[in-house]
Amino acid sequence: MKKVLITGGAGFIGSHVVRLFVNKYPEYHIYNLDALTYAGNLENLNDIENKENYTFLKGDITNESFIESIFQKYKFDSVIHLAAESHVDRSITDPLAFAKTNILGTMNLLNSFKNLWNKDWKNKLFYHVSTDEVYGTLGSEGLFTETTSYDPNSPYSASKASSDHFVRAYGETYGLPYVISNCSNNYGANQFPEKLIPLFINNIINKKALPVYGDGKYTRDWLYVVDHAIAIELIFRNGKNEETYNIGGFNEWQNIDLIKLLCKQMDQKLNRIEGESEQLITYVKDRPGHDLRYAIDASKINKELGWEPSVTFEQGLSKTIDWYLNNTEWMDRIVSGEYEKYYNKQYK
Repeated sequence: MKKVLITGGAGFIGSHVVRLFVNKYPEYHIYNLDALTYAGNLENLNDIENKENYTFLKGDITNESFIESIFQKYKFDSVIHLAAESHVDRSITDPLAFAKTNILGTMNLLNSFKNLWNKDWKNKLFYHVSTDEVYGTLGSEGLFTETTSYDPNSPYSASKASSDHFVRAYGETYGLPYVISNCSNNYGANQFPEKLIPLFINNIINKKALPVYGDGKYTRDWLYVVDHAIAIELIFRNGKNEETYNIGGFNEWQNIDLIKLLCKQMDQKLNRIEGESEQLITYVKDRPGHDLRYAIDASKINKELGWEPSVTFEQGLSKTIDWYLNNTEWMDRIVSGEYEKYYNKQYK
């Protein structure tokens, strides 16, 4: 049986990846490693927690001895590494936390993987999931490709860029087999409400202000999280060793246009007067080092692996809003902090 370690599997993207692998590959045993920090929520995986091919492991990737011990105990032959500090605003206020988790944590995983297999690399893989933010910012034209030079502008993106480089260095120095993917902004069910779309959905429900940085004209490519999980599965199964794959949704939106679309759909779904939610928009002081535009060229994964998004942004946003409206108790438990008390307590 193939033993796959997925780090950060109780988080937003990770929970979708864990669910996909557990349900699709009963011949794999999936080990979900998560520290259950604020963004990790085991409620995201209630539907698979009793599956025979699934094991949850509580632990921190920054704990070198712990990571070494679980590699020795379970002998993982593959790693899908998603665990990371990921919020740009938090990285500005606490950059050292991001360096510790995203750089040193990744190195602990790489070292344990290297030491366990000692160059016996047959049927082994270290898959590192990264971000398009490592590339820096774009002007009004152009796209990030797999060969775009790195130019990170925030502590978060700098820490992810560093971890990408370490993965490649272990491949070059020790022969460690790896793939890397760099994705654009994810959205969908189960996303922690510090991120734009779930935050604004919750604020609209409660008729609270919608804070927009600067003039709102920052542009992002948006990727439906279910499509991202499918892309990860394709790369894991069929990606070429030492290759990088960019995963994007082919959905560029200026923040202000996205927010207005969100307001429009929310007004329709909540039976409010059209334009009512848009009145909640409030422009606030811009954050430092705010990148103007990200845009992914995802043609490589499309041509080589046949992946493409399954939904348009409008369709994906509608599905996302419906999930949050149908799961208001989930959101309430997150906002209040009750999820940590009731769903993660046995692992604290």
